[in-house]
Amino acid sequence: MKKILSILATALVTLALTACSATAPKAQAGIDDDGQDIRVFTVSNTDGKITAATIEAAFEKTGFSIDGNNNMNAPFKPRFGKTFYQTYHLFTTHSPSHTLALAKKYPSIGLLSPLSMSLYSNRDDDTSKGKTMTISSLTLRGMSRITQIPMNNPDLVSYAKFLEEGLRAALPGGHFETLSYKNVAGMDKSYATTFTTEFDGADVDERSEQKDDFEAEFEGELEPIGFLFPGFIDLASEFADEGYEEYEQYDTYSICKLDVIFPIHQEHPEVGAFAPCSYYIYMKKGETTVHMGFPSVENWISATDLDANDKETFGTLIEAQQLIEDIVNEIIE
Repeated sequence: MKKILSILATALVTLALTACSATAPKAQAGIDDDGQDIRVFTVSNTDGKITAATIEAAFEKTGFSIDGNNNMNAPFKPRFGKTFYQTYHLFTTHSPSHTLALAKKYPSIGLLSPLSMSLYSNRDDDTSKGKTMTISSLTLRGMSRITQIPMNNPDLVSYAKFLEEGLRAALPGGHFETLSYKNVAGMDKSYATTFTTEFDGADVDERSEQKDDFEAEFEGELEPIGFLFPGFIDLASEFADEGYEEYEQYDTYSICKLDVIFPIHQEHPEVGAFAPCSYYIYMKKGETTVHMGFPSVENWISATDLDANDKETFGTLIEAQQLIEDIVNEIIE
């Protein structure tokens, strides 16, 4: 297979040190983003009745498919010897109907399939607001910017509203906190790393085997260096079940690395809105070009004003980004 393209949206350090001046369009009525890519929804949880399990049940009842609900304290404690929150989960979910509606015109929805969220209690050393439970997720603005689907697209607006329904069902009586990050990326910046290659097998079975070989090598190269794959969705099959068969292949992976999320989540637990990241691989029927991509780490940096001089956090992001790029490029050469 021949490598066709590998694009990194912009230089990491430049992004972290400069503010983006592009003006974002206004959000739709009823969806408040305050010019931010992340939103944080919080509720008092004095009695402790709200848990990761009740949140999952609420989203499922709302109509979401649950793709993962991972207790990150379980690996954090033995790996790093400490935790900072009584509850810290990385939660992944998607709405099959909204995903299909968007995928018909915008394959880039795979960048957010599944959607990522973090579920977390107040910090163990901070009870100033009492016991709370919080969910971080992407705003409509963030969903639009990353995928480059227009912010006023009716299906994307509907998806953002549906996500808010899930948030309010999961945390009854909750409220959105005010965030004021200053370096949030302009709407023209997707910050996605993309690749293309060719699966030129003679028939569907051969091309499917090529995909399986790529995915096996992809996982086999990344797992030994600390990457985890907590989720997988066969979107092509999901779409076909609903009668839409324009994609011969469409898989998405959830990818996470403990060394990346741990140092950042202490001060920025909301970065779970980007973790794990979704890696998509798709090919449309009648074509041999395979498209792949994932949201770049610039999203973490711009959405939370991460300090480029903090080598422990910033450095791990850059390293993880480069490792994935290098391995994919090596496989598709």
